[in-house]
Parts: sequence; C-alpha cells; structure tokens
Amino acid sequence: MSDPIPAPTPAATVIPLRESEGHLEVLMLRRNSRGQFGGMWVFPGGQVDQADHPAGVPDELAAARVAAVREAREEAGIDIDPDTLEVLSFWMPPPESPRRFATWFFVASLGAIPDVVIDHGEIREHRWLTPAEAIRLRDAGEWELAPPTFTTLWWLRSFGTAADAVAAAAAQDTPPKFETHIAMSADNTVMATVWAGDAAYESRDLSAPGPRRRLVMDPAGWRVETDS
Repeated sequence: MSDPIPAPTPAATVIPLRESEGHLEVLMLRRNSRGQFGGMWVFPGGQVDQADHPAGVPDELAAARVAAVREAREEAGIDIDPDTLEVLSFWMPPPESPRRFATWFFVASLGAIPDVVIDHGEIREHRWLTPAEAIRLRDAGEWELAPPTFTTLWWLRSFGTAADAVAAAAAQDTPPKFETHIAMSADNTVMATVWAGDAAYESRDLSAPGPRRRLVMDPAGWRVETDS
C-alpha cells in the first residue's frame, strides 16, 4: 500500500507590475541557492502563516491575500494595498513532488514605483523587466524559472500595460486552477507539465489527440499550449 500524499502547504505569490518606456514590466527576485527554489527567479511569495488568517474567519483566499502583501514587504521592501490585488490563478504541484505548495497567484499594478529593498540573504538580486525578456533569459540558459512562473510570464507577455493585465485577471469568472501532472514524450526527450482539461492529463500520453492545456519544456525553448 502506497503512503498517503501529504497535504500541501498553503502559499501565496504576488506579481508586481509597472510600466516603463511604454512597456509592461514585472518585478522578479532571485533566491539564494538553498531550498526548493534555490537559485530560481521568482515573484515575491511564500507560505501562508497562521498570523495571516483574519481573526475568526477561516478564509483560505483572504489569508493568501494577507500573505502575498506580507511577502512583498519582507522580500522586496514594497508595500502593496491588499485591496488592489486581483486573483490570477491557483497552482498545485504534481502529487509526487517532495513538498507541495498550494499557491494563489495575485497581480498588482503599482502606482508610484517604490524602491526595491532586498536582504541579500534569502533574496540575492532583483530586476524589473518585460515578460518577454524573462522568457528569453530562461530559453538562453541564463535564468532558471519554475513552470508556474514561466506560464504566468507567458500570459503576461500579451499585455501592453499593467492596467490591462490586472483588468484581464479581474474579468475572469473563476481563476484558473493548474493541478499539475508530469508527462514525457515517447522518446523521453521532452517533458511537459499537463493540467486538467488536457488530453494527456490522465494518460500522460503527450501524443494523445484532443485539447491542449500544457507547458512543453522543450530543450529548444519552452512554450505554453492551450486551446483557450
């Protein structure tokens, strides 16, 4: 009998957005080399603490909103009004992951752009850049990104302004949920993260005909394939 899958750790991430020289830019942070996301470029975020829960209100999303604001302050020294956060998506890693974070992603458009202050401990660098540039750096082998980060950047790359991206998130009837399965191509050269609604979600057969909802991690360059 297999061991039960441990319950995931609640977490929250916020994607701070600004506009510079007519382009949408996103704030990204590089973590130190330790831990599950060691060395990766990420958005501000972390696990939800008990103190993030509103008193007497067992509200998972409300607690994630508080945690996202707290993490932005702790990791980047920026203050974000929690009322300006829009829910973008929800992410759950594969069942086989050694530690799973059930993470709400939020977007926020920053008005007056604050100075970013990092601790040079947990966070080693920061950078404002366009989503397309972050994707290019990953494909060039200069940056390491986790699949949820890359997929979010892929979505953001189509927007010209922070306001447009936030409005698109707010217009969603229900934030999409990405509960991940891992699949390999038949020749074991290409891995993909596959989400519910994809033809390969249960079978793990990437060649199966039908709808697509996946991130293809091709060595030649990552790409998101989705029918919607």
